[in-house]
Amino acid sequence: MKDPLIIFDTTLRDGEQSPGASMTKEEKLRIARQLERMRVDVIEAGFAAASPGDFEAVRAVAEAIKESTVCSLARANAADIERAAEAIRPAKRQRIHTFIATSPIHMEKKLRMTPDEVVAQAVEAVRLARRFTDDVEFSAEDAGRSELDFLCRIFEAVIEAGATTLNVPDTVGYTLPHEYAEKIRRLIERVPNSDKVIWSVHCHNDLGLAVANSLAAVLAGARQVECTINGLGERAGNAALEEIVMAVRTRQDAFPCDTRIDTTQIVPTSKLVSTITGFPVQPNKAIVGANAFAHESGIHQDGVLKHRETYEIMRAEDVGWTANKIVLGKHSGRRAFRARLEELGIEIGSEEQLNQAFARFKELADKKHEIFDEDLFALMAEEPAPNEAERIRLVSAVIHSETGEAPHAKLTLAIDGKEYVIESDGSGPVDAAFKAIEALVHSGAELVLYSVNAITQGTDAQGEVTVRLSKGGRIVNGLGADTDIIVASIKAYLNALNKLSHDAVRINPQL
Repeated sequence: MKDPLIIFDTTLRDGEQSPGASMTKEEKLRIARQLERMRVDVIEAGFAAASPGDFEAVRAVAEAIKESTVCSLARANAADIERAAEAIRPAKRQRIHTFIATSPIHMEKKLRMTPDEVVAQAVEAVRLARRFTDDVEFSAEDAGRSELDFLCRIFEAVIEAGATTLNVPDTVGYTLPHEYAEKIRRLIERVPNSDKVIWSVHCHNDLGLAVANSLAAVLAGARQVECTINGLGERAGNAALEEIVMAVRTRQDAFPCDTRIDTTQIVPTSKLVSTITGFPVQPNKAIVGANAFAHESGIHQDGVLKHRETYEIMRAEDVGWTANKIVLGKHSGRRAFRARLEELGIEIGSEEQLNQAFARFKELADKKHEIFDEDLFALMAEEPAPNEAERIRLVSAVIHSETGEAPHAKLTLAIDGKEYVIESDGSGPVDAAFKAIEALVHSGAELVLYSVNAITQGTDAQGEVTVRLSKGGRIVNGLGADTDIIVASIKAYLNALNKLSHDAVRINPQL
């Protein structure tokens, strides 16, 4: 039998550290449930000590998830570890993930600690974590640039202290695949009791090598890979879960291990994360990009028509792509609507939420003849979570735009149930609408991103708008979709403003 390869997903922790990718507790819960549906082994739900909001999000995930292990990150100090332990306590399967930097530059310049002090602190942290759970992971931050002898020393010490998983992060994406594989191989050979722990890797993509480094490490003996959906993460991102999983699954002739991932949930999970974070997936992205299984070359088309495997090494349906894009229309009923949402892995929530979503679906069906899966993802992304107050809501909009005249917006907004009418000119219709909103709410937020994507093809396609606002160090994404791009823009701006009401102070560690 082949070894199990543990998939450790850190979309909710490292992925959220992408500027602008912060998520609410409810959004994290939606992603966590989808990760569990995909059969991810370990879900790193967050960094509980970062803020009260992060603590509540980790605790909510711990309460909701039953099959996957729920993990919280913690620096190698008592306060962080105790906070992490408290957050994950409700989980059926718990893990504390503690870390400290081990490279010469980090120890000298950042920690200002001697190697002896670093080892002592790591051992103390692991021992404390073991008081709360038998599943303790230790990471040597910046292991890619750490000295091999020192890594052997600290890993031997934390194994003795009770660590069960050892992570060797390439924190800054510096190493090359052959170097990284050799480091993993030598650590496994040299560290006493290395066979008593799981060896893990966590690679960043600064040189575009995160997936290559991770796979090289697996071939060298690592049996856990830390990764994110769509490769989300700090700077250039992390190793992409979908690429790791499908590389191992496709090349079973080369890998002595396999994952337990339900690969048919990969595309739905990718779409959910993209929708919530506002980070679109590039069309030529491996596995989950819109063009991943598209063929335009005549030679390729001819080959695929004659025999699919001439140019396709995977089946699109195996990763969750469906050929049946058109699923519903204006005459479809509530039962068909619910069934399709369930097929797409979209969580429905309460009956009241279903009724509200179905009413919006009917409104959309009156505007466009064909409803696509992508439309349903966008539709459900607009559904506010039960505990997420929608303080500001669009009631109506009148937009005037004429060549040679200043565009003008007249909006009716409901704020805490009371309606207000505001008007403003602007350099364009969207600008006029945003200025009208600000004339009323005076948020003081800075617009740092405005992005428009067509959800499907055709002139009646919905436009999906992402608005990113920044205020006092807090960055939030607002999402809106509508066949009228101006209305979609207003929805997105209001969505972001509603999120800004949940301020939080964040600490973003790197691994």
